[in-house]
Amino acid sequence: MKYATTSGTDADALDGQARHRLSADEAVEREQALERYVLDHISAEDPYLHRLYRATHTCLLRPRMASGHLQGQVLRMLTAMICPTTVVEIGTFSGYSALSMAAAMAPGTTLYTFEVNDEQEDFTRPWLEGAPYPPDIRLIIGDVMTLLPQMDTGPIDMAFVDANKRDYCAYYHLLMPRLRPGGYLIADNTLWDGHVIDPAYAHDAQTEGVIAFNDMVAADPDVEQVILPLRDGLTIIRKKH
Repeated sequence: MKYATTSGTDADALDGQARHRLSADEAVEREQALERYVLDHISAEDPYLHRLYRATHTCLLRPRMASGHLQGQVLRMLTAMICPTTVVEIGTFSGYSALSMAAAMAPGTTLYTFEVNDEQEDFTRPWLEGAPYPPDIRLIIGDVMTLLPQMDTGPIDMAFVDANKRDYCAYYHLLMPRLRPGGYLIADNTLWDGHVIDPAYAHDAQTEGVIAFNDMVAADPDVEQVILPLRDGLTIIRKKH
């Protein structure tokens, strides 16, 4: 019986592939270790938010949609720096991002958070209404594109967008006229798991929506912006005076 053998060239190729796989595994381990290091060296998670995050993972499908401690702490600190009177959020989900911002807001302020999925209300509303934070938190169920134009919120100081990626450009056009000069719009998922640079996703509607949004913001002379490679990409946009 003859046995198949691997030529020297083929063996070198297989060894190279094995080394590549090992390097990829090491890169993942390194990234996870760095994430743990970061979480060990930032401010501790608020106990109420910690309970909400655990409940999100226990009770809801797709719990990864919740912002989580790292992004929540970034939102909390940005809110503390901006000192907004009025905040609008598009995409509530379990309420983690809304409450992260609310934790840094002052008494007498208002946070409007819009959620299109009415099945989410039973879980989220009690967490928002029971929160120990100063602002008036208003959960609004329905399509923000229809509801916000009918509301008198006054000038918006800060907005956070984390909803349907296909509609990011529409959300931008909705919010920017209402955003005060010097106000901030923060958009989540703007790197979309790296799909924005992956040709394999060139015809994916969600990816197309994110790419169109990023291109539109980059071309807008009335704003300045930066994309942070945090989690899935976080864009901070400031409306110029």
